[in-house]
Amino acid sequence: MQTKNKLLLIVALMLLGLGIATIINVSLNFRDYSINSATEKAKMTASLVKDGLTAHMVNGMMDKRDYFLGQISQNEGVQALWIVRSEHVTKQFGGGIPNELVRDAIDKEVLRTGETVQTITEHADKILLRVTIPYIAEMVANRPNCMSCHDVKHNDVLGAVSMEFNITNMRNSGMFTILKILGINLLFIIIALYLINYYVTPYMKLFQNLQNGITKAYSGDFTHEFTTTVSGDGKDIVNQINTLFRKMQSTFGDIKYNLGTFIPQGCVSSSDPLYEAKMIIGELSDIYKFKKTIEIDASKTVVYGRITDILRTKYNIAHFALYEVNNVTGFRKLIYISHDESICFDSVNDDSNLCRAHRTKTDVISTEFIDLCKTCNAQDLKYICLPFTVNTDNSLIISITAKDEKDINKINSQIPSIKNYLEAAKPVIESRILMDKLRETSLKDGMTGLYNRRFLEEFIDQFMNQAKRSSEMYSVLMLDVDYFKKV
Repeated sequence: MQTKNKLLLIVALMLLGLGIATIINVSLNFRDYSINSATEKAKMTASLVKDGLTAHMVNGMMDKRDYFLGQISQNEGVQALWIVRSEHVTKQFGGGIPNELVRDAIDKEVLRTGETVQTITEHADKILLRVTIPYIAEMVANRPNCMSCHDVKHNDVLGAVSMEFNITNMRNSGMFTILKILGINLLFIIIALYLINYYVTPYMKLFQNLQNGITKAYSGDFTHEFTTTVSGDGKDIVNQINTLFRKMQSTFGDIKYNLGTFIPQGCVSSSDPLYEAKMIIGELSDIYKFKKTIEIDASKTVVYGRITDILRTKYNIAHFALYEVNNVTGFRKLIYISHDESICFDSVNDDSNLCRAHRTKTDVISTEFIDLCKTCNAQDLKYICLPFTVNTDNSLIISITAKDEKDINKINSQIPSIKNYLEAAKPVIESRILMDKLRETSLKDGMTGLYNRRFLEEFIDQFMNQAKRSSEMYSVLMLDVDYFKKV
């Protein structure tokens, strides 16, 4: 919704700016038009006064000019009216009546220059337009000859006619017009904003809905249902996106389920199916590479070495021990240990059933209960023991230790992944154990447990080289077991 508010604000500001510019332009033009119109009216009135005075002079009625000027000054809009005599007329005919004296600098300027002067005086309550036009002596055809009565030269200034007009009504009319324009602009802005809000809001809601759905999809949730009140192409797009999301949700659900058949649940835990699928595929790839590697390893010892490498490099486990247990004899053999001595008692090596993890076939985590394993001398260390059954005769035990409970919790979360590698190695270890058993069977007599001739043939060269290096003598005793004859 912030986008919609910004859009409405921008449109409102643009329309307000346009309205203000229009009002300013209209105000200036209206002012100029009003002043020009009033000025033309004033000039026309002054010209009528001038022509009327000329008619009075021609007809010899100058003594009646006060009545004429009084009637003109009573017209609507005329604030004041007076005439001014120049020095030429004053010298010839005298000063005239008191109203015909020079009143201000404007009268003097017009008498001096012979040019019309107009000024505007604005007050808070009124506006006055002052127009002063010169009365110039001229000799023009079809007009009275001024020089016939006045002792002046052509173009000499005989006097001036000054008038003041109240044009306040024009300003008021202009202000009213501006207010009407402002009102129309505001009404137009309100209507425009309403229409924009009416048509844009559904699209803004659609965009917000799309944003929410995409945000969920970013975390792997494609269950969002898109809705809109927009018709036409917008509705078609929403339907297509809903179809796409349903397909993606179904597809990723199937992928997650199918990948779960290869990797047990809990190995990779995430609410994002995309990330979970990525991690599972990466885990499967690593396990596949591990399995392909150990399948061509020469012996069981090398395979155990691969497992310890994985624990050190992939899971960054610093302290651990790997044991191989003979389920038949109960003997536990240490394969690898990263530190000096085991946390288990020595008696556990002779009787593997003393090991809680091996006996219960469950993971033993020391943080679950105080002194959980009674045959463990861990002291201040935290530990995890993982049992893993290879076959009915053999098992593995991984004993992991750490000083910090936080490290144990981290390792605990990695147990499912570690067991994936053990499961991948299980058939290879089992095959190597069977190969070792077959080889041992081929080298020993099944009845007596003594080595046979094949053992001698296989190791005779090694024994001879060892005897030469140590300068020792070896004797061989051979018995015919089948017929019990002495050789």
